[in-house]
Amino acid sequence: MASIQIRKYRDDDAETVKEIFTLGMSEHVPSSFMHVLKQPLTQMVLMCIFCALMTSSKSFLLPILAVTLFLAGTRQFVVYMFNKYIDTTLRKDLNNICVTYVTQKDSCFWVAESDGRVVGTVACLPAENAPGCLELKRMSVCRSHRGMGIAKALCRTVADFTRDRGYPAVVLYTSVVQTDAQKLYETMGYEKIREFVAPELTAKLLNFTLFEYRLDLQRDNQKD
Repeated sequence: MASIQIRKYRDDDAETVKEIFTLGMSEHVPSSFMHVLKQPLTQMVLMCIFCALMTSSKSFLLPILAVTLFLAGTRQFVVYMFNKYIDTTLRKDLNNICVTYVTQKDSCFWVAESDGRVVGTVACLPAENAPGCLELKRMSVCRSHRGMGIAKALCRTVADFTRDRGYPAVVLYTSVVQTDAQKLYETMGYEKIREFVAPELTAKLLNFTLFEYRLDLQRDNQKD
């Protein structure tokens, strides 16, 4: 097994970090597409298209073609929304990681390195919506290096950093389609404390739910 080192971010890691983030987010397109297809609104639209064209054309070919085009368009819409989020993130906090995380008080960005190659990332900074807590962000591990305990090591790094600075808890946000992430955080002792639909109109229409998790470090200390 390759040796894994968790270290602080350096400027020459920038492009690799962006690539890991982009690939990691893009992996959620298929599960997000399936989530959209399961929604009552999507199924109603599909049924209406099929029935209306079936009634008017008296043929199976046209409604099947229309449904196929609708499904293809829906998947492209999901791809567009993810690409939009990725582009926004790359232009904001990942555009200058040192300014956003490394040089700010009670903030940091780490990478996991395997045989000299960056294969994972995580960051934290003071949480905007949970005063007095730090927020875990930008957790991602290359697909080729999953199952090696890297994500858990990155989680522990954030917890230790938070505890050392006297904060009582770590919070994070993940989505309904990120089931592997949910399992990881729950394994690491995080508790789901809130569910809410993302504020964008399309997210509300498609019931795209976000989960807030919290790791209570004071309780962990009492257990120790």
